[in-house]
Amino acid sequence: MFLQAVMIVLLAPFIQGVIKKTKARMQNRIGPTVWQPYYDLMKFMKKDAVLSVHSSWLSVATPYIVFVSIVTAGLFIPTYITNNGLSFMGDIILIVYLFAVARFFTALSALDAGGSFGGMGSSREMALSAITEPALLLSVFAVLLSSGTTKLPDFIASLTSDGWSWFSPSYGLAFFAMLIVLIAETGRIPVDNPDTHLELTMVHEGMLLEYSGRYLGLMMWAAQIKQLLLLSLFINLFFPWGIASLGGHMFVSFLLYVAKLIALGVLLAFIETMYAKIRLFKVPKLLGSSMILSLMAILLRVFE
Repeated sequence: MFLQAVMIVLLAPFIQGVIKKTKARMQNRIGPTVWQPYYDLMKFMKKDAVLSVHSSWLSVATPYIVFVSIVTAGLFIPTYITNNGLSFMGDIILIVYLFAVARFFTALSALDAGGSFGGMGSSREMALSAITEPALLLSVFAVLLSSGTTKLPDFIASLTSDGWSWFSPSYGLAFFAMLIVLIAETGRIPVDNPDTHLELTMVHEGMLLEYSGRYLGLMMWAAQIKQLLLLSLFINLFFPWGIASLGGHMFVSFLLYVAKLIALGVLLAFIETMYAKIRLFKVPKLLGSSMILSLMAILLRVFE
């Protein structure tokens, strides 16, 4: 359990660096090194935080609450090993609720300082989360339906034992539904642009404008860990082969897990390069299409 917490905390900036480097190379730019997110985090952690005189204790506590909530959710998501000591608690509904706790406090702290950009970013985040969270649950349920459980370790054991028989039309629909949710939850193009601070386009970044120093570093670090966890959840649902059980070939499983993460990071960078950001009022239609795909997958699974 402790090793998994340390692993996701240390590996998350590397995956962020891989995505940025791949995106830069696809755009014929040199781009920053894959280790740049580590340098940024160390720079922020060394600086003092400056807060508005109008902010309360909420702005101070939120970075720690968000970071702990995201890391706690990571303890329930299998990575390179199915049994990490908390398998009996690894329920997908609990994971989604922990993500919601982090989102709630982030949006609340954006309103704390009274800034207009923070309020705009939090209102957009809450509006989109009302669609994103149901879409996430539906896409996950579409895959978990046949296993009869919402616990990820039990589902992975069932999926790996059934093998290629899982590759059915309903499974394919759930794959594309989950991919749309993955892009939305990680705040990437075409839903959001993580590299901008323009007030007309920012959603998640707008809620962080009042933070600086170590508080900003913790919020950025938490966002990178959440991205890693969502990628891990995607791997658990669709590419769980190679994950080790307790006492298995854990080193080989870890290397395979990192390779899967890098492959998904390259895919996200490719999607960001090929598509432009869509207008904000069209994002609900995109997430609605994910929900429709998930419902179709559930119906196909029921009547198969």
